[in-house]
Amino acid sequence: MTLKLYYHPLSSFCHKVLIALYECGAPFEPVLVNLGDPQSRGDFLKVWAGGKFPVLTDGDQVMPESTIIIEYLAQRFPGKLIPADPGLALQTRLRDRFFDFYIHLHMQKIIGDRMRPADQHDPYGVEDARRQIRNAYDMLEKDLASPWAMGADFTLADCAAAPALFYASMAEPFGPGHTRAAAYLERLKTRPSYARTLKEAEPYFHMIPK
Repeated sequence: MTLKLYYHPLSSFCHKVLIALYECGAPFEPVLVNLGDPQSRGDFLKVWAGGKFPVLTDGDQVMPESTIIIEYLAQRFPGKLIPADPGLALQTRLRDRFFDFYIHLHMQKIIGDRMRPADQHDPYGVEDARRQIRNAYDMLEKDLASPWAMGADFTLADCAAAPALFYASMAEPFGPGHTRAAAYLERLKTRPSYARTLKEAEPYFHMIPK
């Protein structure tokens, strides 16, 4: 069966899955979803009524949510993305959750607020999101392995880290005490799987709200 990825090239959580697909060398059919187009949106909702991407299909199997998709890829491509050792696998999953919940979601709060009408901004929520991101940067600075999140091997955690840090650094730049985190992001950007993902997203970067 051919894997199909329903996605948008600018979506940060789609970046996470694209990195994993490229790391695994998995053949797949990309299906670009334009939620602003009624036909494209309607077709996508027939696949996944939740209406959020990314979504991966494999024949009749429908898998939403970036982490679940990568877990599935790790099953299909043993030795990739999630360590075989149970203890390391658990720590990898924990680090994945850290990037998603402590950085990624707060970044989306800040950028999403920029898309609201002027009278519907949430300055308190945005400042809290900035504080949460700065705290996560501090935590990462203390605990970051090298060269990748879990050490020598590129894993699920790095797939989560790349888009989270890339977009978060636009919303809340690294401070002078975050040199290791900043250097880690630069390594991620030169990793072939993420460099390719960013290259494919370039035509859409003008859509990121400033």
